Amino acid sequence: MSFCIAIDGPAAAGKGTVSRAVAEEFGFAHLDTGLLYRATGAKTFEGLSPIEAAKTLTAEDLARADLRTADAGQAASRVAAIPEVREALIDFQRAFARRTGGAVLDGRDIGTVICPDAEVKLYITATDDIRAKRRFDELTAGGAETTFDHVLADLRERDARDSARAAAPLKPAEDAKIIDTSDMTIDAAVAQVVAFIKAQRA
Repeated sequence: MSFCIAIDGPAAAGKGTVSRAVAEEFGFAHLDTGLLYRATGAKTFEGLSPIEAAKTLTAEDLARADLRTADAGQAASRVAAIPEVREALIDFQRAFARRTGGAVLDGRDIGTVICPDAEVKLYITATDDIRAKRRFDELTAGGAETTFDHVLADLRERDARDSARAAAPLKPAEDAKIIDTSDMTIDAAVAQVVAFIKAQRA
């Protein structure tokens, strides 16, 4: 039996951390769909067109060491605005969503485009400053040299591009539960999401 949980939201809102915890809680498979776009964007650094990169994506590409860099994030946002790239990656995501045993997918258009029939839809968000601080701490902990102001500007640029694109813009599904994690610990956010999902499954 399949059960799909769609979790959307902007960068650094906590959706990835929440999604992994939810998948572990319920024993579901987890797919960070942003990795598909990060890997596609990273492959363009090697001279491939975005569409070629998407069509030739492999499991090995999702294990690249450079997928969490700021450059990969910006490249992901650029290639994600290309309808042909999104189309090339849709079937993979939908098949994953309906695998036996349940699945959690997180991204930016899961509840609106990839899995509009998901049993549970969530939209995880937080204020710009909070998200930028989280991303700044993550990047600097990994050894990157950057500033908070640069990270904040980068985040806002990406948000604007993701929200304004014609193909699957970033927005909550009409029937998604919106959770603002700005003033929450990760444990509190996970507990709220888990309680909501259990109520939906009851």
